[in-house]
Amino acid sequence: MTTPSFVPGLELSRRFYLEAVRPLLDEAVPGVVHSAARLGSGSEVLGFDTARSADHEWGPRLQVFLHPQDVTRHGTRITALLSERLPKTFNGYPTHFAPLGESGIGVMRTTDGPVQHRVEVTDLSTWFTAQLGFDPGKDIALTDWLATPTQRLAEVTAGAVFHDGLGHLVPARTALDWYPHDLWLHLLACQWQRIAQEEAFVGRCGEVGDELGSAVVAARLVRDLMRLCLLMDRRYPPYSKWTGSAFARTPQAPTLTPVLTEALAATDWPTREHHLARAYQTVAAAHNQLGLSDRVDPTTRPYHDRPFQVLHAERFARALTTHIIDPAIRALPTIGTVDQFIDSTDVLSRPELTRAATRATISAPPENSASRQ
Repeated sequence: MTTPSFVPGLELSRRFYLEAVRPLLDEAVPGVVHSAARLGSGSEVLGFDTARSADHEWGPRLQVFLHPQDVTRHGTRITALLSERLPKTFNGYPTHFAPLGESGIGVMRTTDGPVQHRVEVTDLSTWFTAQLGFDPGKDIALTDWLATPTQRLAEVTAGAVFHDGLGHLVPARTALDWYPHDLWLHLLACQWQRIAQEEAFVGRCGEVGDELGSAVVAARLVRDLMRLCLLMDRRYPPYSKWTGSAFARTPQAPTLTPVLTEALAATDWPTREHHLARAYQTVAAAHNQLGLSDRVDPTTRPYHDRPFQVLHAERFARALTTHIIDPAIRALPTIGTVDQFIDSTDVLSRPELTRAATRATISAPPENSASRQ
């Protein structure tokens, strides 16, 4: 089979819905109200797919949402009809997904029989609950926000909606578009606090001859700065594979990318510390430009009486916290969401925070094992 010219997955799925799926829905269940979208896992949802993505779980695929009663009445029949009537290929891509080994991950393959398609027929509440652990069509609790990985929030707020006949899909996504303001301030404070916990360790590790440990700490701090920039830009940080790609779209990236690259490439701790200090000051200045707190001096300084140059990032955490009005959020420990506290130094050193964090995230959804794209 000739490899077709690459089409971004969201555009391919949009065409697939309009030209292949919707006509069959109108024929099979005329008058049944539905919504359609491409959301969830997959590099195309975040806009990072390339031709390489086509090697698994990428292709003409989407979700069709019905009222719960219509899923019961028509869901199985619609799924079977699509299997029998969908074209074998669409825009040059097979619509049949064959399982790859024992993993069950699907790969586009041609077939002479029924199409094992990737058109998921479900209802909104069931789908969102499976993805997030809660239904955003109802009230979103503080624990829902804290327990949900930012990758999952990115997956359900990115992507594309092709049709919202139900009238509930767009409002649900809007409700998840970004954290409530006070919670945003809290999470920014928590991210600054993460940096405060480790910024002196680059020098401390190097001082005892542990350049490898110093490099590992520096890499963690680079990641935390990148995630902080994403939070400042009101973007849900994706998981590690796409963190750099997402960071590249932030306003700070053109200035910070060469500095962070130098910090990672450094072979001795003073050089690492020098480049990190430049990065701290850039992000600190960006914080002040947001106007979310009183201005904080963005310059670095010694770490108490030790010979390490740091920002003392806890100053930014305190400045943000003073502007939080909601008493429930003000009362939270400065450990943040599941992404932030999972390897936080504060949590690791304070068992009571570990227990509190575990209780707060008991409903966190599981990792998606098929997210290699």
